[in-house]
Amino acid sequence: MSITTKTGDKGETALFGGRRVKKHDPQVEAYGAIDEATCFIGSAIESVADKEVIRFLTEVQYTLYILMAYLSGYEMDLAKVTKHLTYVEKEINNLENFLPKLTRFILPQGSEEASRFQISRAMVRSAERRVVAYVDEKKEKTTEDILSIQYLNRLSDLLFMFARKYTPEEKQT
Repeated sequence: MSITTKTGDKGETALFGGRRVKKHDPQVEAYGAIDEATCFIGSAIESVADKEVIRFLTEVQYTLYILMAYLSGYEMDLAKVTKHLTYVEKEINNLENFLPKLTRFILPQGSEEASRFQISRAMVRSAERRVVAYVDEKKEKTTEDILSIQYLNRLSDLLFMFARKYTPEEKQT
């Protein structure tokens, strides 16, 4: 099977189930933004040596694939995403207990790892905005919609905390 299908040559793409929409459709923008964020998280993974962080972020990528599939029209495994959201929140709490208290804004710099986590965080925030825009256009918000937004919101917090973890000295504004 060739990766080149030529079915998108006129600016359309297929959603799960076969319905075709414009590539700039808010639904496509939403799952496409998550795809971009997932790639940046992959870049962050490549910059760290801690096997636990790598394992955790790989699970994040799997969960983001579940969200992308849902946003393209597939059913979401609510239990799996809810369970991983709990893990994300627990990791945020662990990092908050480990890191110094934050009293001011910090600049997104400090090390290659920190910079990659900050870029990943910004991309997740961008994806979150696109998902919110798509969900706001729908007549009814589903449990899956709300969970998707919650997960992205917490994930950006987690990536910020990882950036802080890998910053030797935070420069405050």
